[in-house]
Amino acid sequence: MTGKGDGVQHPRRFYKAVTVEPAEGGFAVRLDGRTPKAPGGTPLVLPTAPLAGLAAAEWNAQDPHVVMTSMPAVRLAWTALEKVGAAREAVAGEVARYAGSDLLCYRAEGPQELVAEQAAAWDPLLDWAAGLGVRLEPTAGIVHRPQPAQSLARVEALALALDDFSLTALAHAAGLLGSAVLALALRHGRIDGQAAHDLARLDEAWQERLWGVDAEAALRTEGRLTEALLLERWFAALRD
Repeated sequence: MTGKGDGVQHPRRFYKAVTVEPAEGGFAVRLDGRTPKAPGGTPLVLPTAPLAGLAAAEWNAQDPHVVMTSMPAVRLAWTALEKVGAAREAVAGEVARYAGSDLLCYRAEGPQELVAEQAAAWDPLLDWAAGLGVRLEPTAGIVHRPQPAQSLARVEALALALDDFSLTALAHAAGLLGSAVLALALRHGRIDGQAAHDLARLDEAWQERLWGVDAEAALRTEGRLTEALLLERWFAALRD
C-alpha cells in the first residue's frame, strides 16, 4: 500500500476491468468479474443499471490508487445497503427535523434587496412543498419558529415511502443543503443540483458579492456543489 499525498495509505488499483452486470436484487458492479463488498460484507448491488453505472465509473477512475474518499456514490450506496435499511424511521425523522428548521423559512430582516431576493427564490419552492402537504411558515430573523406538526409528519411519511437508496440520498441532501424542501425538490426533479446548491447558499453568495471570496470558502463551495450534482445524478439514475 502506498500513500497518495494525503498522509493516508491507499491500496494500488488491483483490478483491470470494471463492468455492470445483472444480479439478484438489481445490478452488480464487477471488478474483473468479482463484486466488491461493503465493510460489513454486503455486495455492491444497486437497484438500477444507471445507478450501478455511477458507482462503476468511480471504481474505474481509481488510478493508480483506490481512494474511497474519492468515491461518494460508492460510499452512499454502501450506506444504503448496510445502514439505512435498519434505521429507516430514524433517518426519516432526521429529514423531518431539517424541515422543522428549514433554511428556506429563515429570512433576512434587511437589507430590502436581500429580503426580496430570498422571497423570489424561496417562496415558489415553499408553495410547491405545500402542494405535497408540507406547509412551512417563513419568519424574519434567526429565532426558531416551530412548524406545524402535521407538516413535519408529512415530511417523515414522504421519506418513509421511499426505497432505501432514495431515502439515503434524501437525508444526505437535507443535511448538505440545510433544507428538507430543497432535498425533496431535488429528489422529485423539481430543481437540479446546481439550482439546489445555489438556493441553499443564497445568503452566502450575497455576502460574497459585498466582501469577496477567500480561497478556503471557495474550496468548501466547490465541494458542496460536487455533492449536489452527484445527488442530482443519483436521483435521476433511480428514476431511470
